[in-house]
Amino acid sequence: MVLLQIIFWSSLFFILHTYLFYPLLLEWLGRGKQPHGVVYQASDDWPQVSVLMALYNEEKVVAQKLESLLAQDYPKEKLRIFLGSDCSTDKTNSIIERYRETFDYLHFFPFTDRQGKPGVINFLAREANIQEPESTEHVYLITDANVILTPSTISHLVRHFKDPKLAIVDAHMVHTGMQEEGISHSENQYISSEVRLKDLEGRVWGYMMGPFGGCYTIRSNYFTQVPPNFLVDDFFITMQAFEQGGKAINDLEAICHEAVSHDWREEYRRKSRISTGNFQNLFLFSHLWWPPFRSLSFAFFSHKVLRWLVPFFLILMGISIVLLSWFGQLFFQYVLLAALVGVLLLPLLDITLTRLGANFLPLRHIRYFLLMNLALFVGFLRYLKGVNSSIWEPPKRN
Repeated sequence: MVLLQIIFWSSLFFILHTYLFYPLLLEWLGRGKQPHGVVYQASDDWPQVSVLMALYNEEKVVAQKLESLLAQDYPKEKLRIFLGSDCSTDKTNSIIERYRETFDYLHFFPFTDRQGKPGVINFLAREANIQEPESTEHVYLITDANVILTPSTISHLVRHFKDPKLAIVDAHMVHTGMQEEGISHSENQYISSEVRLKDLEGRVWGYMMGPFGGCYTIRSNYFTQVPPNFLVDDFFITMQAFEQGGKAINDLEAICHEAVSHDWREEYRRKSRISTGNFQNLFLFSHLWWPPFRSLSFAFFSHKVLRWLVPFFLILMGISIVLLSWFGQLFFQYVLLAALVGVLLLPLLDITLTRLGANFLPLRHIRYFLLMNLALFVGFLRYLKGVNSSIWEPPKRN
């Protein structure tokens, strides 16, 4: 029984550490620390920027995305846009062709065979280096079609590359289109907490644990070609940059907008796919998080590794609670009752209230937490089966 109690309390501690203790520690360590201050001034010679964007059937958003790129206040002579359409079957290609006729710094590559996002980004990076060789003064902006930039996004991101230690600067993703029904409020709360956590990691240690892949910049000489079967390319690229000695931060003023997800099924599908990629990165970069005694390894272990392992901690806690209750431990019998209410009754209550048109966000957050951890577990099972392709389907666009 002692072993079962150790399993229960250890699992609970690790869950609390990744979701509560680690954020509180960062808040304490980050008190008084100012944002990164080594930046380009208006009179400086700013770096060349190559925008790299992979697209697949993005006819609903690609025009708005291109308009946001063309409206950037970054010097036009320092900006090139490289677009790769991964065998799109809708109007994506024709929309891009119309823009290419007008803007000579827009370069378009329509693929006739599916490559997957990593394959497209790898190709675009090579094309960008033909026009501007890889160097410390050449920066990639890697972005997704559905992420809309504000006019100063690129300038705010690139200004930090005056610091030679910086490899990656992430944007501040702001969600739009929140609705009471569906998953949007829970997803937005989670992303907002991640923005805060990553900002503090950058300020405290200079090791932000991976950008939001929809819009971030990387110095071209820190970019590493992504293996064709890797599903979470932005995290892979970041870890490779850390291995080369680079640092990573975000800029809360580099704002871009993304429509938040409402659909449970779509978000579950997306997160289970991302989860498979998370476990690819977990095992490939195990030497960067274990032992977790340096700033980089501690941040990686606390923020990412433990977060990805929460489904297993929940399973271990469930098994230990059931067995300890079976052995007559009164405390754990109460815990078992509370767990059954939290795992079964509360999600069912949320589903029932939703069908009646009522939305109670605390219940929605519990259901969201459970579903996302289920997606993590399913992603792990898919990882065990092996990943043969990174070809993706975009989520439904409103």
